[in-house]
Amino acid sequence: MTDLRELRAGLAAAVRGEVDFGTTARALTTMDASNYRRVPLGVVAPRDADDVAAALSVCRTHGVPVVARGGGTSIAGQATGTGVVLDFTRHMNRLLSLDPRARTAVVQPGLVLDRLQEAAAPHGLRFGPDPSTHSRCTLGGMIGNNSCGSHSVAWGTTADSVRELSVVTAGGDRLRPGRGWAGAPAGLRELVDGELARLRTGLPGLPRRISGYAVDALLPEKGADVARSFCGSEGTLGVLTEAVVDLVRAPRARALAVLAYAEEGGAAEAAAGLLPYRPLTVEGMAADLVPSAADLPRGGAWLFVETGGETAAEARARAEAIVRGADVVDALVVTDPARQRALWRIREDASGTATRMQDGTEAWPGWEDCAVPPARLGAYLRDFRALLASHGLRGAPYGHFGDGCVHVRIDFDLLTGPGVARFRRFSEELADLVVAHGGSLSGEHGDGQARAELLPRMYGAETVALFERVKGVWDPDGLLNPGMLVRPAPLDANLRFSVLPREPVDVAFGYPADGGDFSAAVRRCVGVAKCRTTSVAGPAVMCPSFRATGEEEHSTRGRARLLHEMLAGELVTDGWRSTEVRDALDLCLSCKGCRSDCPVGVDMATYKAEFLHHHYAGRRRPAAHYAMGWLPVWLGWVARTRTAGAVNALASVGPLASVVKRLGGIAGEREIPRVAGETFTRWWRGRRAPSGEGAPVVLWPDTFTEHLSPSVGRAAVRVLESAGLRVVLPPTLRLRGRPPVGDARSRSAARLLAARTGRVCCGLTYVSTGQLDRARTVLRRTLDLLEPVLATDAPLVVLEPSCAAALRTDAPELLHDDPRAAHLAERVLTFAETLERYAPDWTPPRLDRPVTGQTHCHQHAVLGDTADRALRAAAGLTGELSGGCCGLAGDFGFEKGHYDVSVACAEDRLLPSVREAPEDAVVLADGFSCRTQLEQLTGVRGRHLAEVLAAALDGEG
Repeated sequence: MTDLRELRAGLAAAVRGEVDFGTTARALTTMDASNYRRVPLGVVAPRDADDVAAALSVCRTHGVPVVARGGGTSIAGQATGTGVVLDFTRHMNRLLSLDPRARTAVVQPGLVLDRLQEAAAPHGLRFGPDPSTHSRCTLGGMIGNNSCGSHSVAWGTTADSVRELSVVTAGGDRLRPGRGWAGAPAGLRELVDGELARLRTGLPGLPRRISGYAVDALLPEKGADVARSFCGSEGTLGVLTEAVVDLVRAPRARALAVLAYAEEGGAAEAAAGLLPYRPLTVEGMAADLVPSAADLPRGGAWLFVETGGETAAEARARAEAIVRGADVVDALVVTDPARQRALWRIREDASGTATRMQDGTEAWPGWEDCAVPPARLGAYLRDFRALLASHGLRGAPYGHFGDGCVHVRIDFDLLTGPGVARFRRFSEELADLVVAHGGSLSGEHGDGQARAELLPRMYGAETVALFERVKGVWDPDGLLNPGMLVRPAPLDANLRFSVLPREPVDVAFGYPADGGDFSAAVRRCVGVAKCRTTSVAGPAVMCPSFRATGEEEHSTRGRARLLHEMLAGELVTDGWRSTEVRDALDLCLSCKGCRSDCPVGVDMATYKAEFLHHHYAGRRRPAAHYAMGWLPVWLGWVARTRTAGAVNALASVGPLASVVKRLGGIAGEREIPRVAGETFTRWWRGRRAPSGEGAPVVLWPDTFTEHLSPSVGRAAVRVLESAGLRVVLPPTLRLRGRPPVGDARSRSAARLLAARTGRVCCGLTYVSTGQLDRARTVLRRTLDLLEPVLATDAPLVVLEPSCAAALRTDAPELLHDDPRAAHLAERVLTFAETLERYAPDWTPPRLDRPVTGQTHCHQHAVLGDTADRALRAAAGLTGELSGGCCGLAGDFGFEKGHYDVSVACAEDRLLPSVREAPEDAVVLADGFSCRTQLEQLTGVRGRHLAEVLAAALDGEG
């Protein structure tokens, strides 16, 4: 039995990189993107090849297996193990050199593919293979799996782009595999020379044969390419430390032909016929995978066929030639790069979106990427669909139709004994079906544990025995990634779901999309790791904390993994009281970006609120939870006592402000926002009668508008009334008999005595700090007050995006037992949505100026900004707002210990966009947090869109 203390001490003494045997590090690496889970002993982040060799030496001495890990996006289980995990993403993640003339690059295994593409692009070059996980997968992982991607019909697999490797074997040898037997371990050539006949006849010759070892690359007529034979070995032969890879010339222009067919079989049968046109891609998907086909030509299945050229006209001409030569129901040729990206996003997100059937049922990998000869794809898919039906299973195939490679997630029941038994039977029968069609069990993602057990069905026992002999030459002690490819673990062992509780966990939120089951909500994270993207474009938000720190535990996936282990109770043993989970969630900004940007809709903001609710139940909370979680109460007291001036004066005195911040758990670097001298509702009561005579709209006086930025409320009233709408405010009295909608005025003392007083509140600050009992109380009081409003058709206009999002999603999910909450959520509209729906003929004033700023993260994730875009366009406000999160995020950026991450998040997208904007640009920031962050970090005053339009109505800039 391994002595963990000695192992840890030996590693710490031998390597210069980090050695972490703690609970968090181990929990973060128990899973990849597969169905499997293994608990490692510890994690080492080597700094260089010397560290790798030293770590292997220590592990060899202790007889401990080693698993090399990159982005952790493997789908067959090969990035998990029970020994020591080598994490290459922390240090060995650099592009060492790039030679444009030779079209080569030297890379370390932890380099993310997109970083290589970005470096190559200015030279008109690129790395050919590009899996859909290109924004987070690593070159080491791609070489280990022999990854392919959508452009493989043009540029082949990763093995086709590898020139030379640097490898450390389990025995400590440092080899440089290449062509002509370069870098071969002792005994490999002799082994191959004795098996030439088998290698020439026993391995299928299809382009996507990824299963097993590529021993045929060692044939003399193929150049005895040791580097190529190493590709796809899944970390079982040696540990990669460096690679020389080939680059290809990227086309100057591209066009995308989207070909529509009546059904999947027609698309599959057509794919092979398009290859003579020499396209860059031939990707396929069917309607059961696409959430909405609104942007696609009419049909039931589609091929995405990309063409290239020196000019846009040449690329388009090639795409149009393909359309003319294809027998299609409908077609679309797209040359606009932005529209192409939007269409490709549908395909790239498929590995996540396919994990939920259209009815919400869970679906899983396991038979993710079989490949058959392209000419047989149509027949194979028909047989595949029939096999699914015979087992009562469902799946949505998609993938690289031009190469005959099909991805699919299937609604296996991996939670019960009978379900797992059916998983095994189906896997065995599907393996036979693939072989019958001349195919490969893996066409891209490798065998891992998911398929290695079935390799004898594809190759026969003697060829699999040859694979074992190859493994023995490279790794005689079997230390490297044992259980993969040869001598495999059973395909139905180590399933990651087996450790989760069988009964639903008692939780506060309703989790309607997961049947009320918190475990099912956590299971949503399948590990595709889109949250680990280090740079985002367009409106995307997820995951700002990971981009700020680069730490897995601060990614959505990392937090989901820790929650999974918390529920499992094996590694994280103290449940809701876990400090590991608490610390990982501490830097979650609750931006809700993952709710929309994660392909499977993980909602970490909700999970964080749930966790904090349980974690602090019956215990003292951090000071910030009281200072900022109860912000509506404190500001209400200031308003009632009319002490805003005194509060602001005290906050401006340095020593006093420091004391207040220290007691309130507020970051010392932060300024305390000024409280308005006159609240919005006090201004409202003192104004003249409303001028609007149109449909009544109820303007929500959220805490921020009411106490901190009433100018936004005043501006909204000005614009809404200019549009002919009648603005009223919610009732502040709960009156008997449901009187008409109130307007925040109380004129009858008798009615006052008969009423319960209060103010509406969305409960946002309580939700974000996990004070869910208090949030429910506040929301129920709000629903009581709003009963007269809910009895009418009047909408609720919410100016603060975070409050609107809380009312639209948090309220009905938290009060899932109160139908009024769902009714309220349906009434919530943003400022722009209100004008679009209730004043469609109103024309806003023209400003004809560029805009800069950031779409509020909650608006992006929950509310949508279509109406805002239309309103800005009508007002002549041109340009795009950036994505990301401002970093202040309600209480997050004010809380002690969060300042640096808060600033880093702002520097990711928001602050650069404002700095680079034209001088006359209008700085838009609808959220109070966004405006505060801008003002405190740059001195720039951002404005709500209502303020901009109101100023224009009054003739101001």
